[in-house]
Amino acid sequence: MLDLRHRIALDINNFLQRDVRRSHPLEQLFWECTLRCNLACRHCGSDCKAVAEAPDMPREDFLRVLDSVNAHCEPHSVFVIVTGGEPLMRPDLEACGRGIYEKGFSWGMVTNGFALTPERFARLLDSGMRSATVSLDGLQDNHDWMRGREHSFERAAAAIRLLAGQKDFVFDVVTCVNRRNYAELPRLKEALIAWGVPGWRLFTVFPMGRAAGDPELQLPPDQFRGLLDFIRQTRREGRIHASYGCEGFLGNYEGEVRDHFYSCEAGITAASVLVDGSISACASIRADYHQGNIYRDDLMEVWERGFRPYRDREWMRTGECADCRYFKYCLGGGMHLRDDQGKLLFCHLKRIA
Repeated sequence: MLDLRHRIALDINNFLQRDVRRSHPLEQLFWECTLRCNLACRHCGSDCKAVAEAPDMPREDFLRVLDSVNAHCEPHSVFVIVTGGEPLMRPDLEACGRGIYEKGFSWGMVTNGFALTPERFARLLDSGMRSATVSLDGLQDNHDWMRGREHSFERAAAAIRLLAGQKDFVFDVVTCVNRRNYAELPRLKEALIAWGVPGWRLFTVFPMGRAAGDPELQLPPDQFRGLLDFIRQTRREGRIHASYGCEGFLGNYEGEVRDHFYSCEAGITAASVLVDGSISACASIRADYHQGNIYRDDLMEVWERGFRPYRDREWMRTGECADCRYFKYCLGGGMHLRDDQGKLLFCHLKRIA
């Protein structure tokens, strides 16, 4: 049950979010620039590999998309996030970044850090990169287990220390919490603080891609509640800025484990261009909720006229969501938690009930 304080705050937030859904300002544009990867992560939602079946998107094709955005938006109001696969697998990543920057957009990347050397970091800074997110899934044994390659931890740790040493560079670390690394979160926290990490986002695995049939990756309810308690306590300490991912509605934990109340921004303020040109929302959505393709559609026209499944989510009021008293706050959960038929894969609120 929601207490009165949370109910009032969530009702106010719900009112404000309706205006955001109506205006749907594009604020984040993800570019899945490659499906190639130098690791073999157990939880990969894209099933990436060193030699991907889909070729990298030519950078000129994505830069033309930015021309469409530029015609409708102030470029400094839209942040471009380069994802993969692993973006550092592209030898022309610096040229990609320079092209994005020269069109007036700020940009950053999400990386596993394995191939980030000081020399390459310097080139990326020269190409206009202004932020980065590095994945670190535990201390050495557990990170290497999750990432499927030896020395992954030491490479990621070196990348994190490299970013921390760059003055005024914005970065954070993301950790996928699972049964194996759950117990070492306090020690991992101390390591991140020692390295100078300002922000730490923790999330749990959703059952898509390689993670669909791996029970070691799913937290049982008691550990899930323990994770939220850990984040709440870490935020109160104030030594590192911790937060839970944007995956689902968390009842009375809302307002205490994130900087904002739950909302899925997919298709509301966030869009993505996938490696095959598909126009989607958050790049984490693996189900086929594509709204068009850049090779036949103008992205901004699609942004204005498409994305109805994201902005009007009454279609999600089925199955276990049909009679849920909290639907107005949750709106069916994150879009990445739905399969191709629209079925909810799991409910966060039930995990903490």
